[in-house]
Amino acid sequence: MAVSDAFGLTLSGATETGLSSYSRAVRELQCFIGDPVGSVDRAIAEDPGFVMAHVFKGYLFGLATEREATAVAKACHEAALPLAATTREQAHVAALGHLAEGRWHEAARVLEDIAIEFPLDALALQTGHQIDFFTGNARMLRDRIGRALPSWQSGMPGYHAILGMQAFGLEEMGDYARAEKLGRTAVDIEPRDGWAQHAVAHVMEMQSRQKDGILWMRANPEAWTRESFLQVHNWWHLALFHYDLGETDEVLALYDGPIYGERSTLALNMVDASAILWRLHLGGVDVGERWTALAANWLPKASAGHYAFNDAHAMMAFVGAGLEAPARGLLEAQREAMRGKDDNAAFTRDVGHPLTLAIKAFGEGNYAGTIRLIRPIRAIAHRFGGSHAQRDVIDLTLIEAALRSGDGALARALAAERALARPDSPLSALFSRRATALAAN
Repeated sequence: MAVSDAFGLTLSGATETGLSSYSRAVRELQCFIGDPVGSVDRAIAEDPGFVMAHVFKGYLFGLATEREATAVAKACHEAALPLAATTREQAHVAALGHLAEGRWHEAARVLEDIAIEFPLDALALQTGHQIDFFTGNARMLRDRIGRALPSWQSGMPGYHAILGMQAFGLEEMGDYARAEKLGRTAVDIEPRDGWAQHAVAHVMEMQSRQKDGILWMRANPEAWTRESFLQVHNWWHLALFHYDLGETDEVLALYDGPIYGERSTLALNMVDASAILWRLHLGGVDVGERWTALAANWLPKASAGHYAFNDAHAMMAFVGAGLEAPARGLLEAQREAMRGKDDNAAFTRDVGHPLTLAIKAFGEGNYAGTIRLIRPIRAIAHRFGGSHAQRDVIDLTLIEAALRSGDGALARALAAERALARPDSPLSALFSRRATALAAN
């Protein structure tokens, strides 16, 4: 007799024992805690023919944005191919195949169709949501979940995760009040939901509510840090609040502690480390040897040309550490990537390559070149992924380049633009003062 999950979805090849490990993996992923890979590996060991366990593992590795992990995703796809029995499972296997081959948009569309037919398929919703994030698709971050939300009810397993994802999608679409309400509700239901915690932090970042953000993040850090593989990113959000307030010592303490004290080699964690140090670099802060240690960990990945968003952050580290040869190698890897047929070719061509060149130009003191490269891509920067908060570093780099180039008119215009978007930001006020002083000279 076929085994089904708590929502009545058939799980071919599963036994009750394998389902227990699989369900644990799903819960861990929904909270971003524990070891979902270990849990799903146990499910596979218990039930080698459990197709969705292979798919689940493949999704985990396919979303890692690293070439080595993609190889695992491909192996999972091959294992799952002959096992899928239901139409839903076959669609999941197809989505994993697209993801493993770098066809992010096609994977997202297949998962969209699964969730339309099966709105209680939590894995289809969460994997699609993550792909929407990595492709910068703000509308689908909101609407993918919004379509399914009416089918969910309080008390259902994982309901908090659906609310947390909806909160993040609403935030990315600028619906801040509803985003905060849903995010807080999700955290009330499940305090360990790191994604919901981060959705509320995003709201406060976009609204320049630095002190509220600090209180939110420091109220119960044990809940969102314990065994959490999203904790570095959430500490990064706390650092952003302190950065906007000009509290450099706090930012550096967070960097040296929970953000990069352990010097992770995971690309997702190194992105956050680069993004913090680059912001400090833009502000003229000497971060000492921190760049050297971070750049050393980027070196093995920089020649992959696997995901353009990562490339830009690797270049920040190479510029900060003064490493010319790896910087050139990274640009060459991007040129090779642009000749590919996967979605990263477009990510790189449209945004990643010009931005990476701009970061290198900034490091060389070529501020006019930085301005020339960044201005055309600002409106389309979402195409290479990330959130509004993450892509803000592009605007920060452009504003600083305008100020350092002596272009008073552009600096004043950009400062006014930022003051309109973030009127309560101390950093906005600082840019306005500097632009006014520049124009007066």
